[in-house]
Amino acid sequence: MADDFSESLTPPVSPFTADSLCELMAARPPCFCCSETKEDPAGALPTEGYTARGSLKRLLLRLDPAPAEYETDTVEIFGFPWVTETALVESTKLLFGLCRQKVYRLETLVQSSSHDFGQAGNLHYEAEELRQQCVSFLQYVKVFLHRYLEPSSSLDASHLHPYEVLEAQLPSALLEELFGITLLIGRLKDLPSNVQSATTSLFTMSNQGKIFPPSWHLLHLHLDIHWSVLEILHLLGHKMQGQVVYAHQFVNLTGENLTDTSLFEEHLCSLLCDLTGLAIGKYSKVRPTEALSSHHYLCCCTKELWVLLMHLLEHRNKVLHTQSFWSYMNSLLRPLVTGKPAGEQFSGLPTHCKDPLGFTWWLVTHLAMLGQYNRNGTLQNEKHLGDNWTFVEELLKLTCNPKGSLAEEQVRMHAHCCLSLCLLWEPSTSAVSTLWEYYSRNLSASFTVPWLGMSGVGSLYKTPQALLEQARNCCSPFHLHSPGHTQLYRSANSFHIFLRVLALCLAQDRAGGVPQRQIKGRIYSKFSSKKMQELSEAGLMNFLLLFLVVARQVELEDVASRACELLGFLPTNCPPGHRTLIWRGQLSLLLLFQERGLDVGAQASWLASSFNETAKEFYNKTTEVSRKLALWGPLGSYLEGVAEVFETSPTLSLSEEKLLNEGFDWLLPACRLSELNSALGVLQTVLTQLRRVHQRSVQSAPTSVWAPATTSVVKERHLAVAAALWAHFFPFLRSLRLSQTPPAQLADAAAGFTLLAFDLPSSAPQDLQPSPVQSIMQSFGWDDMVHPLLVTRYLPHLLQNSELVSSLSSDSAVVVAGSAQSLSVRAWIRCILQQHLHKTPDGSDSKTGRAVEEQLCELTRLVLRLPEVDSLLQRAGLQPTSTRLEPTSVLEMFVKALGCVYSGLQLLSERSAMVTRALDYIGDILKHIKPSLVNKNQEGMQLAYWAVGCIVKHWSPLLATSKAQQLLFRIVDVLLLPHHLTQQDKAIRNSLPLYLQGLSVASSVSQSQGVYLRQQLRSVTRRYLDHFLPASPSMGIITNHPVLLSACEAILTSRGAALRKTILEVLCESFLQFKGHAPPPRLASVLMFLSELLRRNVDSDPALLTLPLPSLLRCVMLVNELQVRKMSTDALQLVVERCAAASTEGPCEQMITVLRSFAEENEGVYDRQVYSVLETVAVLDPSVVQALIPDMSVSLRNTEHKRGLGKNIALRSAYRKLLCLLGESGQAEITSLEAD
Repeated sequence: MADDFSESLTPPVSPFTADSLCELMAARPPCFCCSETKEDPAGALPTEGYTARGSLKRLLLRLDPAPAEYETDTVEIFGFPWVTETALVESTKLLFGLCRQKVYRLETLVQSSSHDFGQAGNLHYEAEELRQQCVSFLQYVKVFLHRYLEPSSSLDASHLHPYEVLEAQLPSALLEELFGITLLIGRLKDLPSNVQSATTSLFTMSNQGKIFPPSWHLLHLHLDIHWSVLEILHLLGHKMQGQVVYAHQFVNLTGENLTDTSLFEEHLCSLLCDLTGLAIGKYSKVRPTEALSSHHYLCCCTKELWVLLMHLLEHRNKVLHTQSFWSYMNSLLRPLVTGKPAGEQFSGLPTHCKDPLGFTWWLVTHLAMLGQYNRNGTLQNEKHLGDNWTFVEELLKLTCNPKGSLAEEQVRMHAHCCLSLCLLWEPSTSAVSTLWEYYSRNLSASFTVPWLGMSGVGSLYKTPQALLEQARNCCSPFHLHSPGHTQLYRSANSFHIFLRVLALCLAQDRAGGVPQRQIKGRIYSKFSSKKMQELSEAGLMNFLLLFLVVARQVELEDVASRACELLGFLPTNCPPGHRTLIWRGQLSLLLLFQERGLDVGAQASWLASSFNETAKEFYNKTTEVSRKLALWGPLGSYLEGVAEVFETSPTLSLSEEKLLNEGFDWLLPACRLSELNSALGVLQTVLTQLRRVHQRSVQSAPTSVWAPATTSVVKERHLAVAAALWAHFFPFLRSLRLSQTPPAQLADAAAGFTLLAFDLPSSAPQDLQPSPVQSIMQSFGWDDMVHPLLVTRYLPHLLQNSELVSSLSSDSAVVVAGSAQSLSVRAWIRCILQQHLHKTPDGSDSKTGRAVEEQLCELTRLVLRLPEVDSLLQRAGLQPTSTRLEPTSVLEMFVKALGCVYSGLQLLSERSAMVTRALDYIGDILKHIKPSLVNKNQEGMQLAYWAVGCIVKHWSPLLATSKAQQLLFRIVDVLLLPHHLTQQDKAIRNSLPLYLQGLSVASSVSQSQGVYLRQQLRSVTRRYLDHFLPASPSMGIITNHPVLLSACEAILTSRGAALRKTILEVLCESFLQFKGHAPPPRLASVLMFLSELLRRNVDSDPALLTLPLPSLLRCVMLVNELQVRKMSTDALQLVVERCAAASTEGPCEQMITVLRSFAEENEGVYDRQVYSVLETVAVLDPSVVQALIPDMSVSLRNTEHKRGLGKNIALRSAYRKLLCLLGESGQAEITSLEAD
């Protein structure tokens, strides 16, 4: 090296000055640069690289490497100007010496660089400058060779110009210098570890962008030099037009041959070997789950170098007929896989690879992916690199070798790589055959990776649709770079990946050709009777999935027939788990037939026959419980599959009804509740789909281009499905309708049949004709014996169907006009009355009770929308105000509305019709509430009494008619006058005012039974006055006495007065009658009740007010108990004052009459006490007592006369005391008495 620089370095263009040089700076040549490129496996290569800048393309097209550069006479290289056209010829050693000097300098920077951040910027710029100088020099060499190098002629050297001699020696000298520079930089594998890891070294400065350490620049300079050497050698070979270039000086010194070809091969093999060695280092950190997302290159630059090598070697293979890229790689990798020594040209490959076979799969796959990059560095779906199936098939044989016994985690990764290669290249039939040989031997294996958990487990797909969907996924591979494909290792086992490979192979353009028939034949040949019987559940699932994939890709009928034939080899008494899978697979094939629009009759008949036999065993009483539990597995799977077949069918015209056979006659009665709910859910699905498809066919028929015959065929198929449903399901549903624990799905299924009868009335059985809809509604909705849980869930399905409601309202076949609506209202009222029958013993809501409550709210909302109900509410001017409809509140509003409308009717016919409707609405209401009375459920009892009380109060004129009065009599007898009162106290206490008020009105308007009703009213009043009257006076109890509450009203009405009159009459007759001198029992409580009744109602009618007056006068006269005397006096005062206030034209005649009778009754017995009582009255109203003076005076004289003892001084004194209170009339009478 010292010899190279012993002479002066004066540029050869002296004595020209620098001012005469072209001031135009050359553009930066392409180089490896990953500073601006993100790690995207499908992204473009670096923009400053050899592909993106067009360098590779120009090299392969033999174009000028830099057509716009080096056009001036001089060029600056390593800081010095040189003559462009002669510099390389005249100063070959000097220029390469300068290049080596720059490389040395950069290596020195790497060795001396520290982690001082303050120096990072300076080191970066210096290292970058050194690298750019070397890259620019190598670019100049390429341009010089392309423009100026010519093959040497055979002229005598003695006649040549010295420059021509140097020019002729340039190829040899250049070859020696290239060899020298490769020796200088060495191999990539020999770079220090800090240089190899420099791809991750990066600093970011806010103002100066990205800063790299010198090691980064050195690594990328090595890559530039390695690639440039191959470029230059390729250019040299092209320019020499096939002449072999020898390194003469090297040969003379060493005796070894060195040619351009040998140097290219040696350098290429070393580079491939080193790149592979770097990939081995990367693979050591790759997990199987990340095989396709983890790259084999250090950075984007090494990725680009792989792409450059691929295109260069493929080009040389086509043009120069040298080895292809894959040929080199196969020669490199084959010894690694087989464990044999590598060839001399590939010396230096690491021997410590953890998994040579897995690494080879991984590397080949990633290299094949890089083969999608074109010459411009962009990813395309075109294949720029030929396939390598020959070598891959060798790998497959090693993977599938039974002696190798590879674990699933390895096989899965290899299969994943194989699938990726199939997506990149055309699938290989030979590869599929090799894989099938492996999986046919291991079909019953689980294919699980223990450390991966459940994500990689091949699950037993729970429904036919899920199984078919998995087959569909296998036939629809993900895009190569999509997350779905790269993460396939986690989501699919190796067998599923094989199925994807198989599907790709079967789907090639030559479909139906020899390769496809070969694959199908090889698959068939592996299955025999013995093989089928040896399959485990997992193996049977894999078998089904395999045939579904094949069936999707080739002839469906042939594959399905073969699958059924093979499944027929399984014994009839196979385990239930196997039976489940067999049916599931068969149903998946049915779904596939549906997709293709093929009739499923044959397949469905075979499957339904097997289902029928299993259902019989399930029904058999001798079958053990454990066996039944096991049999439900296949039976439940069959139900799910039937639902999916019907759900996915667009027309239901492919013989799907064959699946609905007599097996259901055996199955349904034997089901437990949970199993029955599942079966009824499937039935509901079938009913819904049949109605939907039928309605769609009816709507499209007028505009359809189908022939009428085709339309009739479709309808015929729909009738066949309906007939199967009516025959095998409806009888069982009807047998459950009176159940006290109806399944949740029973109402839904019954509603489905009702709507089916509405859409296809002719399909209903004969026993439901001629009005099948009404017949079913009577059975499941209107019958009083049906459980409210069933009714409240059944009716809403129908009442929300406006077409059905309209049809029922106008149907002349209904017994009575509007009775369908009346019956629906009656069912609603019954459900309200019976909503509390489902309470648990502790009084809390059961699950059934909560369900009834929720469903009842929805039924209430729909009942309000019935035309009859809506009309009633509008005529009465009542509408619900709350957004949440409380059923009891709505019931009260409905009862009020009907009573209001009835009261407003004038015509007798209208009133009679309304009575009929009202009775239809409530039906036998006492029968509805009887369960609550019998069960002694407090909430139910209170609701029953309240509801009937509302009816009695608001419908009292209606109930008093001849049509309804018998119901009123029964209500009184059953609810109000039972033989025994046990637990009804609270219910009667809360609702008694409603009954008393209603009975009072009814007794006053009844034309035929008024007397009897009044008698009943008095009986009820008497009974509950006594029942709720406390033994001792208590204001709290008295003020809340239900009889008292019934008589109180804020605004006086004639109805209220009539009721109060009845109460006062009963009170006086039964509670204020003295037996001789003995007062009646509980007198104080009775008087307190009477006082409250008078006080809380401002009655002014003397006839009403004086009713209790005789009893009050007697109490004041005979009872000396302080409390009773005070209460009776207070009540007396209230009566006297009210009567006095009402009699504005003189003394109250009614009062006078009562007082006169009182005086006469007690004449000669209680004379003095009578005068005392009358004193009390005289204080309050003297006028009424004044009217009695003549009578009292006569009575006094008669008494004295009878005694025959003359004047009774004591009696006259008491009388005189009374007269003193009577004003002038009294004084006059006193004078008259003194004159006796």
